[in-house]
Amino acid sequence: MAFNKTIRRALISVFDKTGLEPIVRKLHELNVEILSTGGTQTFIEQLGIPVVPVETLTEYPSVFGGRVKTLHPKIFGGILARTENESDQREALEFAIPFIDLVIVDLYPFEKTVASTTDEQTIIEKIDIGGISLIRAGAKNFNDVLIVPCVEYYSRLLNLLEVNNGNTTINDRKAFAAKAFEVSSHYDSAIFNWFNAHHEIEALKISSHEPNPLRYGENPHQKGVFFGDLDAFFEKLNGKEISYNNLLDIDAAVQLISEFHDTTFAILKHNNACGLASAATVKEAYTKALAGDPVSAFGGVLISNREIDQEAAAEINKLFCEVVIAPAFTAEALETLRSKANRIILQQKMQPAGGKQVRSLLNGYLVQDRDTASESPENLKQVTERAATAAETEDLMYAVKIVKHTKSNAIVLVKDKQLLGIGTGMTSRIDALKHAIDKAAEAGLSLENTVMASDAFFPFNDCVQIAYGAGVRAVIQPGGSVRDQDSIDYCNQQGMAMVTTGIRHFKH
Repeated sequence: MAFNKTIRRALISVFDKTGLEPIVRKLHELNVEILSTGGTQTFIEQLGIPVVPVETLTEYPSVFGGRVKTLHPKIFGGILARTENESDQREALEFAIPFIDLVIVDLYPFEKTVASTTDEQTIIEKIDIGGISLIRAGAKNFNDVLIVPCVEYYSRLLNLLEVNNGNTTINDRKAFAAKAFEVSSHYDSAIFNWFNAHHEIEALKISSHEPNPLRYGENPHQKGVFFGDLDAFFEKLNGKEISYNNLLDIDAAVQLISEFHDTTFAILKHNNACGLASAATVKEAYTKALAGDPVSAFGGVLISNREIDQEAAAEINKLFCEVVIAPAFTAEALETLRSKANRIILQQKMQPAGGKQVRSLLNGYLVQDRDTASESPENLKQVTERAATAAETEDLMYAVKIVKHTKSNAIVLVKDKQLLGIGTGMTSRIDALKHAIDKAAEAGLSLENTVMASDAFFPFNDCVQIAYGAGVRAVIQPGGSVRDQDSIDYCNQQGMAMVTTGIRHFKH
């Protein structure tokens, strides 16, 4: 496509001046007139490059502490005027409005300000008005104007200037305009979400500047991208590229481990725990977690809530696993775990936040609060004649934390802070229980005097009957079935303890 516009006049008004100098020098070399104001004007003047103050053009000073500088018809007229429109040409001549061919803007850092302070006035002052208006105006008139909307596009502009000697094509300008509207929509979304922090307005505004292309999605024929800042959450210490499925498991792992405060180790496959235990040391916790299902642990995601030392690493290194996550690693442990070049090793730097969960489906989105409800011993309701012992209560609280993070229908069997059997994602609760019992048997683990947690109520007493036969002696469940009493009566007949929580933990 032929070059069809030559840059003769540029307006520059930016917050971040990193990389701006070579652009200014190139524009000067190309005999482009430069308009500017405020700190950007001072920056250009210090380079020894001629610059026309915006106030000279508008014949109006910067007012209200710099809140109003470029908001003037001579500026916006010069950007929005259609150079091939005869009426616009006449009005530009009549009102002495010069055409502006290039607009370079970098907005006040609103998101960084929100992240660094809670002072409302400081945040408000970082809501850019003139800059966002310049971006939208330049993008709207992409037929005539090249808009550079952020510091990340400075290098692209410099390349255009150097390769094309100040000429731009319609494709160049339209591509930059698309980026401009992406920048402006993201900026406005961030501002809205800050104002709407308590969700008084029911609206969904999600925007991310941080695309991380993945090798593929859930399967090789699907494209996958992660939007977010993984580097803020983890430091990657080793391994291959993180995949879509890795990320799902990693998220499930950090959500699950955040529930536990004792030294705890978890092993996950397909977003569910297949092993989890707490103990005095990381090595012991890992060994107990692995014993829960050593077959499923193959190729899993491993996570500890304590520093992994050499003793634990030596044991972990015997297992083929995709990912190992911990808040820290000793130097020896890291060297051991790095012996597998593809093994992903992540040092966790922050805890998962609450907030909202979003899922796309049909022609829209489902949005809900994360399940942050937590049971406490004080809030348990004893519904059987026998009360749970102190040890049983501790295990019941442990089991309900696991079942909360397990795909429904879910049953969890625990003893001495060790996951012994788990039934996940079953179409019936009784099948989930049978699966949990079978998994424990396959691992050679005794279920005598264990506890059972269910993510939802028991519609019949068949589950407690089967559980009792397998060795379960205490049960935790939400309650709420019209036939709760049937299960309670059976527990009473067998001397079992049951508590209800009033909190259901469906997970789909």
